[in-house]
Amino acid sequence: MTETTGEDADGTRIIDGEAVAADVRDEVAARVETLEAEGVTPGLATVLMSDDPASETYVSMKQRDCEEVGIESVHVEIDADAPAEELYGTIDDLNEREDVHGVLVQLPLPDHVDKRRVLRRIVPEKDVDGFHPENVGRLVAGDARFKPCTPHGVQKLLAAYDVETEGADAVVVGRSDIVGKPMANLLVQKGPVGNATTTVCHSRTEDLEETLSTADIVIAAVGVPEFIDGSMLKEGATVIDVGINRVDADTEKGYELVGDVEYESAKGVAGAITPVPGGVGPMTRAMLLYNTVKAAGLQRGVDLDLS
Repeated sequence: MTETTGEDADGTRIIDGEAVAADVRDEVAARVETLEAEGVTPGLATVLMSDDPASETYVSMKQRDCEEVGIESVHVEIDADAPAEELYGTIDDLNEREDVHGVLVQLPLPDHVDKRRVLRRIVPEKDVDGFHPENVGRLVAGDARFKPCTPHGVQKLLAAYDVETEGADAVVVGRSDIVGKPMANLLVQKGPVGNATTTVCHSRTEDLEETLSTADIVIAAVGVPEFIDGSMLKEGATVIDVGINRVDADTEKGYELVGDVEYESAKGVAGAITPVPGGVGPMTRAMLLYNTVKAAGLQRGVDLDLS
């Protein structure tokens, strides 16, 4: 394990997502070698149907991540104005390709495309995001094929920093299908980095401050810049900030990235906290690689013994 200890001047542990993600990538690279010894090169297909610069950047980063660990990257770009059927047909083609073990359609999608139909179109065995209804059901049932990347990454961070979840009061702020709901399901389940008493809150929760004030673990995933501040937290709480928000700032780019937690006030109260950037973000990308090699192993019958 890469050294992950680090403290702010006030004694708060700074949870280093870059370091933990590097460990995950090392494990993935080793499992790629195992697959290649069996004649299998894992492949991840990314599909982009958007002119959004941020989406283009995310896809490029995922392609670079694949190259770093030895995963073959297949990329398909579709004009944002193209008929939805073109995207559906592309997914069908990728589902059939033996050299593609994972399929990821970059969100958001144009308004004329049915996102739910897209998520259902990817065969569950290649749904490395973990969003297909079958994979969601398996997660809830405690028999996950693929854990969604961000919640799984949060679990890895908690484990790397020996944060005790069993019996802890955990509060997830946010109820999205991508982060909030699966995060709560993972924390409440029996097993490692689970067994927590878990509450789900959101932007309309009444007395949110009271709920947070007793939480041992806070997962902030509400998508509102600096929605939570230090005055709302229990002394010594572990704070995992999933939010990545652009706010106007007097910088060269004209903006800065902030989380859903007001970092400066929170780190004076929290026992441990993730920074933004450099916390959860790197873990999300690393767990996509993890899910891709897992998918390749499952499809080709290779036991990878992933941690």
